[in-house]
Amino acid sequence: MASRRPDSFDGLGFRGRDDPLYGASYPGRSSGGPAELQHHHWVTTPPDIPGSRNLHHGERTPQYEEPLGEPGAPGAGWEAPQPGVPPAEQLNRFAGFGIGLVSLFTENVLAHPCIVFRRQCQVNYHARCYHLTPFSAVAVMYSITKAQGPKALWKGMGSTFIVHGISLGAEGIISELTPLPRELPHRWSWKQLAGHLLLKGLTAVVALPFYCASLIETVQSEIVRDEASSGLLDCLREGFTRLFGVGAPHSRRLLPLSSLLLPVALHAILRYAIATSIQRAALWLHQRSRKQRSDPSNPLDAYFPELAAAWAGSLVADIVVFPLETALHRLGLQGTRTIIDATDGVVAVGSGGSPMVLPVNTQYDGFSDCLHAIRRKEGRAGFYRGFGALAAQYALHGALLAAARTLLRLLLLEGRGC
Repeated sequence: MASRRPDSFDGLGFRGRDDPLYGASYPGRSSGGPAELQHHHWVTTPPDIPGSRNLHHGERTPQYEEPLGEPGAPGAGWEAPQPGVPPAEQLNRFAGFGIGLVSLFTENVLAHPCIVFRRQCQVNYHARCYHLTPFSAVAVMYSITKAQGPKALWKGMGSTFIVHGISLGAEGIISELTPLPRELPHRWSWKQLAGHLLLKGLTAVVALPFYCASLIETVQSEIVRDEASSGLLDCLREGFTRLFGVGAPHSRRLLPLSSLLLPVALHAILRYAIATSIQRAALWLHQRSRKQRSDPSNPLDAYFPELAAAWAGSLVADIVVFPLETALHRLGLQGTRTIIDATDGVVAVGSGGSPMVLPVNTQYDGFSDCLHAIRRKEGRAGFYRGFGALAAQYALHGALLAAARTLLRLLLLEGRGC
């Protein structure tokens, strides 16, 4: 999954310095202590553990066994915690890091089988079943895994990380060499917004040949995959091959990258704009409701709303641009002589069971011809082939986020109750 979070969100649930809520008081900080101790503030970001303060000349690090000193004494401002109970600030930070880690792990690792099957459904125009619900999608995913092993649905995961890295690097380089802003200020102008969206489109254009190579790796059947020639850097090699037109010859139906530049840039801009708008709207609604029903005793409110808003924004954006993504995947795969698994299920071959494989032999003339052909031959539902896998992906992500939040809240309550 490229960047699609607001400027104040770093992907792990922590706020940036430009965020208006940065530095807000949370439970466990010195703002709730005695008045004579409130002049002692944190000056570093590491967890609240002994030795993590910046000490002035002549001071020494206080230990757990030292009693609370008088104001101005070397040990002033420290409350001896109970043995075995971590400080509240450290626990709060671990809670935010834990929820953010669960979100990233689910989005990039656990959800990868859903991404693989969704792409296979999108490019398989032969399939009778469109898998519009997660029930049929999960059943066929289980059949493919049972026949080929778990590796069949985790293929191409390394190439997706490479594409993410190329996108981030290209975005940083372009923003440094051009006046296009990588981040929008709180008070932005229309010119800054247009430049920011243009940067997102240019980033997608730069990563296009490598995205096409990664797409082939994620949908290619494991039955015909050559393990000897497959490697982690094949995505880079195939991307440069597609870019410069060298290497193994492809079919004459292979579309030039120039015919995909505008649709890819449009897809990236629309997805980013929709996801960011929904995310910020959700955060605004949460902050507005929080002013009416404030719960200062729950430190998870500082981390979870941003992750939940990012989840909602990505879900809405993927639903809206799903037809556009279906057309782009078919055009990017056309002429590459790729063989995919049949998404209708497992068929018997000989004495054993093996999933049937199919070649991708589309003959679209361009983006508009692809859209008209899908609507004419497959109906409107043809644009949403594999939508059930998308629903399963976000259901899994949301369920794990909710479970992590509930578990960490129980741990926090248990830690405070000791």
